[in-house]
Amino acid sequence: MTILVLNCGSSSVKYQLIEMTNRSWLAKGMVSRIGMSGAVLTQKRSDGDEVTISGDILDHIMAIEYIITMLLSPNHGVIKDKSEIKAVGHRVVHGGERFTESCLITPEVKQELRKLIELAPLHNPHNIRGINAAISNLPDLPNVAVFDTAFHHKMPDYAYIYGIPYQLYRKYKIRRYGFHGMSHAFVSRRLAEIMDKGLDDLKVITCHLGNGASVTAIDQGISVDTSMGFTPLEGLMMGTRSGDLDPAVILHLMGREELSLHEANTLLNKHSGLLGVSGVSADMREIIEEMESGAYSAQLAFNVYNYRVRKYIGAYAAAMGGLNAIVFTGGIGENAPKVRVGILSNLEFMGITLDSDRNNQTVGQETLISTDGSNVTVAVIPTNEELVIAIDTAEIVSRSGG
Repeated sequence: MTILVLNCGSSSVKYQLIEMTNRSWLAKGMVSRIGMSGAVLTQKRSDGDEVTISGDILDHIMAIEYIITMLLSPNHGVIKDKSEIKAVGHRVVHGGERFTESCLITPEVKQELRKLIELAPLHNPHNIRGINAAISNLPDLPNVAVFDTAFHHKMPDYAYIYGIPYQLYRKYKIRRYGFHGMSHAFVSRRLAEIMDKGLDDLKVITCHLGNGASVTAIDQGISVDTSMGFTPLEGLMMGTRSGDLDPAVILHLMGREELSLHEANTLLNKHSGLLGVSGVSADMREIIEEMESGAYSAQLAFNVYNYRVRKYIGAYAAAMGGLNAIVFTGGIGENAPKVRVGILSNLEFMGITLDSDRNNQTVGQETLISTDGSNVTVAVIPTNEELVIAIDTAEIVSRSGG
């Protein structure tokens, strides 16, 4: 079964075509600048062939039309007919309390998704737009929604309830939802395979560190706590997001700086984090370069970033009553040995011993970076959210007789 996986943003569509027989991707790419001048489609084939084209791509329907055309291209494509695609899997950021697992998309499901827009106004509308575009281009195929929040739905109530009047939770569903669920699920399951153990026997902390970043405590295969909350703003300091913050700070700044709600939201989500503290960049690679050249603000941003992650690791080990393994994934987690050292420093008391050579040599590949005698296994595992979407899509389509 061949699955087309789509991840739709406001002006972009990321995609992969995955063959489920061997769970490998045939082609992957991205359409960017949708609705703007100079829209671009880039695609890479599994054999290394790469192509970039530009054009007037006015909306998501046209973007997916371009994607299908490229997949069918005699020179750069990987299929000969649209009928070779058997289903479409969609990343949907927020499933709320309504969707706790992946599901076949029906008119009723689309109606429910629209109701959830208020919980994720920056993401869900574009996910829905991508669903409609896929149905428009491939009307006879089943479509499946795979939710970023679903992996966290079994969190205990004491982990997801905030210290505000309970009636506000009941009225507005204000609670911790968590995100990056597909990534945390994938790397924790892959870790169990590497360790040749069942997830039921493991207490794992997974660190998805990229421009967006989150940490999850996984006990016996279940997410029991996670750092992102009602929105992806909570938790770790990120590329441009502040992470954890005294709520009074933003109230104070709104008063002193006369900020509107929109301006305050932009401050916290777009101008804070690594970018805000360093004044240099949201890119950890550039932060490290500036730090090594002696820039104090870059060193401070680096230290704050690592300290926040380290605190969550300690807290989640306590929450689970133990720890067997830590996994690093995401662009920073997979590719920044200095960050991993900074995070794990002073955690030897927890039984964590890092192998310096293994760590320094590990960039972007699956490796155990702890010493052979470490009581806690530390691994770097590249994430594969697209494969998670494809697997769920294939299973649901098979169950539904598609």
